[in-house]
Amino acid sequence: MTTWTPVCRLDDLEVLWGEAVLVDGEQFALFRLPGDRIHAVSNEDPATGSQVLARGIVGSRGDRVTIASPLHKQVYDLETGECYSTPEYRLPVIGVRVVDGVVEIGGVAA
Repeated sequence: MTTWTPVCRLDDLEVLWGEAVLVDGEQFALFRLPGDRIHAVSNEDPATGSQVLARGIVGSRGDRVTIASPLHKQVYDLETGECYSTPEYRLPVIGVRVVDGVVEIGGVAA
């Protein structure tokens, strides 16, 4: 069973901009895309261990939405966590949903 944790209101997130959230001592990066699509991933850069992914650059690769690390510019698929530029890296993807205007992330221990 997935535990859903409310983290913010949808209106608190800017389109195409990342925000970091802290849940039970773990950092996550949230991204709001056009059409109110939300993605959540670990905020930890797999290449460096730094908590910086929320400050990455949102982009695309074909029809895939991506985030580029602000440090070394590795490019990750926001849906799968696959790293396009350095295949040995993988970004943990977190379940996310919006309920009554509140963004919740899943799979986080309550």
